[in-house]
Amino acid sequence: MTGSLAFGALISLVCGLDRVAILQIMISRPIVAAPLTAMALGEPLVGVQIGVMVELLWLARLPVGAAVPPDDTQVAIASSVLAILLGQELNASGIELLLLCLLVAIPLGKIGQYFDHYARQYNVRLIDRVDTALDRGSLLGAEFQHLRGLTSFSLAAVGTYVAIVLGGFVAIPFLWPLLNQSLSHSSAWIQLALPLVGVAVILGTINVSRAITLFCASFCMSFLLMWLV
Repeated sequence: MTGSLAFGALISLVCGLDRVAILQIMISRPIVAAPLTAMALGEPLVGVQIGVMVELLWLARLPVGAAVPPDDTQVAIASSVLAILLGQELNASGIELLLLCLLVAIPLGKIGQYFDHYARQYNVRLIDRVDTALDRGSLLGAEFQHLRGLTSFSLAAVGTYVAIVLGGFVAIPFLWPLLNQSLSHSSAWIQLALPLVGVAVILGTINVSRAITLFCASFCMSFLLMWLV
């Protein structure tokens, strides 16, 4: 288990840096990060299911410019790790456990928003040090300050991952016996609700005068597809 947790932390570090600091090749998106994590732990299907459910929730709230949304990347990664490891510990499987891990991790993603905010505040203070180093003609000193900026984002990403995983390991073993039966009856509706909430949020943020019509049409189309299947 320790090795799996450490492997998850490594993936959270790389994907967390991709989110805002470097690369930005979109491996930080939940639909990529969750399957990547689960594949590394030997159960890629778990990551695919979690990534699909998480992707739309924060698609309209990207970490662009001064915007600091909750850390959806770490929610997806930590949920995948929790679902796989706790599934082994609790001898449980199925969509019910995945949903419980996700429902516990989503509110804890707010921690990532605070960590990211503090990292940005810290990096703002590094600008003066970079200017001072350049005035002295020290390129090495300026580069060192840039590396300190990357370190702050790294700590924010891994700190969020650790907080979500620890919260999950405390809460989920306690909640699983209490909510297992309830989740088995409502899992289909929760799976439908998560992407619909995401679609509603996206339609609410775009400049479309007929957003309500589009939402209703999407809602009816989803039920039509379910009926056809």
